[in-house]
Amino acid sequence: MRTHIVWDWNGTLFHDMEAVLGASNAAFATIGVGPMSMQEYRERYEIPIPRFYERLLGRMPSEEEWRGLDLAFHERYVELSPACDLTEGVRELLAGWESAGNSQSLLSMYQHEKLVPLVDAFGLTDRFLRIDGRSGPAGGKKAESLVRHLDGLGGRVDPARTVLIGDAADDALAALAAGAHAVLYTGGSHTREKLEPIGVPVVDSLAEAVELAGRLTA
Repeated sequence: MRTHIVWDWNGTLFHDMEAVLGASNAAFATIGVGPMSMQEYRERYEIPIPRFYERLLGRMPSEEEWRGLDLAFHERYVELSPACDLTEGVRELLAGWESAGNSQSLLSMYQHEKLVPLVDAFGLTDRFLRIDGRSGPAGGKKAESLVRHLDGLGGRVDPARTVLIGDAADDALAALAAGAHAVLYTGGSHTREKLEPIGVPVVDSLAEAVELAGRLTA
């Protein structure tokens, strides 16, 4: 069976970290936390997101605070994200992986109804066997979503020959729980120092990630 890549979207294929930082700083302001630099954000960010906010505040946000955080983040993200673009080389990588006889799909924790038209606007929809975004509440882990995603692909992919490429520790943990491989990319939400302790390959470019995906399942 051919090798299959499950791609993450935000911070991986879609280089939206400037929008994420701006939106996060808007959210922080609602709970009295000062703005962060990109380096500070990448050093401190973690999933699940409620734990990230708990460590910032020293306590778990109340339900009212959580709603305010979520609303402020998404309102600002909608304003900033149209200025963002695909990560350099993405179109060529996706086309090359497909032309080599392999397959790929997209799994994101971004809202499904917003993800699908965005991917389509970049002309990438036909590159993927399946596209799944988040359908439930924000802030959760990716493991359950990955299991559903792989189930949705039916017998077209083998988890043992599947590699999830993402930018967060949670991506790797989800892959390992599903019996798949993972490669983590340092250009998104986490620094290399936060990714390396997970114990999966960590790379500085998506081209490296794709090359590794082929070797991991050889």
